[in-house]
Amino acid sequence: MAAFHFELVSPEKLLFSGDVEAVVVPGTEGDFQMLKGHAPTMTTLRPGVVSIDETDAKNVRMFVRGGFAEVSGKGLTILAEQAIPLADLDAAKLDASIKDLEEDVNDATAPEAKRAAVEKLAHMRDLKAALKL
Repeated sequence: MAAFHFELVSPEKLLFSGDVEAVVVPGTEGDFQMLKGHAPTMTTLRPGVVSIDETDAKNVRMFVRGGFAEVSGKGLTILAEQAIPLADLDAAKLDASIKDLEEDVNDATAPEAKRAAVEKLAHMRDLKAALKL
């Protein structure tokens, strides 16, 4: 299969840069697969998993939370608000965090504290759901 250049960048660091065969991107209007020669596109991202096929035998999966994807003649670039390799996630730790955050949501009395707790809880649930994909 023909390769194209792909980069995945978060505010903290460059997470991936190299030639790949295919990338599945969680766009806000639905997932799409990028292959060499894809039409130029720009889209926002929803929380989900980016699946990177470096070769038929090597696949890397990363959770992204928001950002942008740009397809051009040079390849695909994803600028993610946050990106975490799925291999770095621990289901037991996520379950514990979700339980703690559910308690924080129930205990919060100030509107701003409740909003922040609900947002953190949604993020942890997104991470947990990514492990099931």
